[in-house]
Amino acid sequence: MAKYILLINWTEQGVQAVSNSSARWDAAKEAARKVGCTFETIYMTFGQYDLVAILDAPSDDVAAKLILQIAKGGAIRPLTLKAFAEDDYRRITASA
Repeated sequence: MAKYILLINWTEQGVQAVSNSSARWDAAKEAARKVGCTFETIYMTFGQYDLVAILDAPSDDVAAKLILQIAKGGAIRPLTLKAFAEDDYRRITASA
């Protein structure tokens, strides 16, 4: 499974309904499960981003579709980073 880091900001709509954020998170986890993905965790953060989530997905296509589906709800604006594990990092940089 590939790993993705989502840097998330609440939209104005998301902030106005922030008390429902936990329910939206639960719905996102269920949507992920239905397409073979898993959200490892979520953190609420201070600074440039409101939330950081870690996603495991079987492919870039599946991750992209899931993230678009969740973002269509209008409560968040995610920035997605594909993450490489340490072993992959070492292999990639060794041959550069």
